[in-house]
Amino acid sequence: MILKKRILVAPLNWGLGHATRCIPIINALLKNNYIPVIASDGIALELLKKEFPDLIAVELPSYGITYAKKGKWFKLKIISNSPRVVKAIKREKQATKQIIETYDIDGIISDNRLGVCSKTVPSVFITHQLQVLSGSTTWISTKIHQKFIKKFNECWVPDNVNEPNLSGKLGHVNFLEIPLKYIGPISRFKKLEVEKEYDVMALLSGPEPQRTLLEEKLLTLLENYNGNVLFVKGLVEDQQTKVHKGSMTIYNYMTCEQLELALNQSVFVISRSGYTTIMDLAKLNKKAFFIPTPGQFEQEYLAKKLDEQKLVPTATQDAFTMEMLEKIYDYKGLAELDYELNYKKLFSLFKGK
Repeated sequence: MILKKRILVAPLNWGLGHATRCIPIINALLKNNYIPVIASDGIALELLKKEFPDLIAVELPSYGITYAKKGKWFKLKIISNSPRVVKAIKREKQATKQIIETYDIDGIISDNRLGVCSKTVPSVFITHQLQVLSGSTTWISTKIHQKFIKKFNECWVPDNVNEPNLSGKLGHVNFLEIPLKYIGPISRFKKLEVEKEYDVMALLSGPEPQRTLLEEKLLTLLENYNGNVLFVKGLVEDQQTKVHKGSMTIYNYMTCEQLELALNQSVFVISRSGYTTIMDLAKLNKKAFFIPTPGQFEQEYLAKKLDEQKLVPTATQDAFTMEMLEKIYDYKGLAELDYELNYKKLFSLFKGK
């Protein structure tokens, strides 16, 4: 009898994107006869525990990342968080070593958790940011990030290697000495042929306080919208809540299955321009309007790129008005990229000798 190998899957707790894009990875591990062990913290861990209640789930040290209330202070806030993050990465390394021993781990898949790697078992880093945009300091933030990536055996980039692609200059660089595998855009969702129930869906996520600031603004603006509105706050709590307010239906969070159906039932989506959201909406061929997190260079770049390509319109959080939604009809919307991922081949790193 061949024992199933245990693979540690550890997404960063920075909004929900890193956790949600690990869902298809975890499902593929299960289908290919591996035993996933989940490790994260905060809402990312809570989400995955709800999606996979039968799997072992371990809490990792929190990076404790928060955003500034004003986008212009974003970089300073991140810099001020740096000492805390460095300490968390050190604790994360110790925790990883303990998890490997306790649960007899045979491989690691880390989605942007810099300290979850090992010299004793094959370790993979998932990222779409081979280049980390930070304005005038992009070169140093990129260099630091790549230094961490080089400690892993492989780096998986969830995008196409050539055009068309979704990540642009974030995921495509010419100066990296790391074993790279472009695995194509990944999504937990499938396109469904269902009747439209909602004229607009607001889908929120991301670290505080910016998530709450956008929630408050959109709730006010959408209150008198002439059409059915579905509002998902992105707050993963113990109990799911559902509130009706006029023509608006408000959830604190949705499970993967609920969200898949709701997105398919929605004419268009208002959301952040996080990369996982972009991959999900492309999979579903959705029209959308993006409001990037203020000061987050990556989301601002992706939103601007898609706007310039006439795929998805965008506006800043402060400038956004309901009238701007009319622009959606003049844009093409996102489309699925043709890519078939061979998970069995991808997971061959964990087979060993």
